[in-house]
Amino acid sequence: MEREVERYLDEYTRLLHSIEVTDDQEQGMPFAAGMRKTIELLREHTTQGGKLMFIGNGGSAAIASHFALDYWHAGGMRSMAFNDGPQLTCLSNDHGYEQVFAMPVRMFAEPGDVLVAISSSGNSINILNGVTAAREKECAVVTLSGFGADNRLRRWGDINFFVPARHYGYVELGHGTILHCLLDTGKTSKHPLSG
Repeated sequence: MEREVERYLDEYTRLLHSIEVTDDQEQGMPFAAGMRKTIELLREHTTQGGKLMFIGNGGSAAIASHFALDYWHAGGMRSMAFNDGPQLTCLSNDHGYEQVFAMPVRMFAEPGDVLVAISSSGNSINILNGVTAAREKECAVVTLSGFGADNRLRRWGDINFFVPARHYGYVELGHGTILHCLLDTGKTSKHPLSG
C-alpha cells in the first residue's frame, strides 16, 4: 500500500508540473506566466467593479462553491457560484440541465465580470452554454479543464488551464491547486488580487 501511495503522490506532482496554459489564441505559455496573466486579468476586472462567477458540475461544483467563498472572504473580491440545490433543480426541470448555468449567468452577469468555468472533461454542455452566455454579456472567461487535450472548453477562455490527466481525483486536485495558487500568490505579488 505504501508503494501505491507514493506512486499516487509522484503522479500528482508530475501532473502539477505538466499543467498547460493557453490564451484565447491557443498560444501556450509557462505556468507562472499564465498565473501572472490571470492575476492581472482578475485584478483589472475586480478593481473596476466586476465580480467573479464560478460554475462547475459535481466535484467541480464543490470547487466552484469553495473558491467563490475564498475569493471574496480571503481575496476581497465579489464572487458567487450558481450551485444552489433548488436553483439547479428548478432550472433543470423547467429548462433542461443544459441551461442551469447559462440562465443565471444571463441574469446576473454584467460587462466586465469574469466567469471561471470548471469542468474535468471540458465537454459538459451546460458549462459550455454558461461560457457562451458570459461572452454574450461581455465577460472575461477563465477555464479549468482536464481529460482529453482536445476538449472544447480549453479553447473558449481568455486564459485556459488544462490538467493532463484522465482521473477525476487528479484533475480536481489540480484545479483546486491552480485556484489556491492564484489567490495566494496574487495576494503577495506586486499585482495583488485584492485592492
